[in-house]
Amino acid sequence: MTTTARGVDAPGRARIGARTLRSDRWWLPPVATTAGLLVFVVYATWRAFEQKYFFADGRYLTPFYSPCVSHGCASAPGSSHFGMFLPDNRLIPYAAVSLPFLLLFRLTCYYYRRAYYRSIVLAPAACAVPEPHGRYTGETRFPLIMQNVHRYFFYVGVLVSLVNTYDAVRAFWDTGGRFGLGIGNLVLLANAGLLWCYTLSCHSCRHVMGGRLKHFSKHPVRYWAWTRVSALNTRHMLFAWVTLGSLIVTDLYVMLVARGTITDLRLIG
Repeated sequence: MTTTARGVDAPGRARIGARTLRSDRWWLPPVATTAGLLVFVVYATWRAFEQKYFFADGRYLTPFYSPCVSHGCASAPGSSHFGMFLPDNRLIPYAAVSLPFLLLFRLTCYYYRRAYYRSIVLAPAACAVPEPHGRYTGETRFPLIMQNVHRYFFYVGVLVSLVNTYDAVRAFWDTGGRFGLGIGNLVLLANAGLLWCYTLSCHSCRHVMGGRLKHFSKHPVRYWAWTRVSALNTRHMLFAWVTLGSLIVTDLYVMLVARGTITDLRLIG
């Protein structure tokens, strides 16, 4: 049985027996990336299907359950701001309308593609480290060709960011209509702001702002928006990781308050 030589063994390459001549710990970034993504996926999956402790003090709705559109949301009066029309089922998350699109928005994100391609698929794991794959077709075949629909998931991401912003503002009033300000409000506002930073720093957003323009001078408003989004875009990787952390922190805070483990510190009201 013959195999096609590839990577460092491809025809014309120097005959070097070592898999790589790198002596540094090149494997640390892929391992750290995999660990970070795994922590978020495990935590988010557990919380999405736990279906408890998602609404606290008649104010705070965790982003993992927003918008809460299942009939199960009736267990926490005031948590459903957009109606309840999904069946109450342990296999269906209460926020099943938004979670699949959010997952696909991040899964097809240009940065996350780079992150899990290098850390999980090992394509490639690091510079000067050959891939363990015999062939490369890029994103030209199914299922990776589906990555090209990322721009459409961006529009859904904008809608979800609007919903999270609404939740953060709505949280200033409890179910009885009383205004107040607590630490939970600040946590929700900070998370909503960071989600906007991640969404607006998206490469697709940058293209929406200034793509296909031949003369910026003829479109001063779009040029202004493009320059602002471009500045955010340089920190897209940072926001991608920070928002994973902010989502966990926000959900954890709401859960602990809802369980009675901690008490929300009220600043006003």
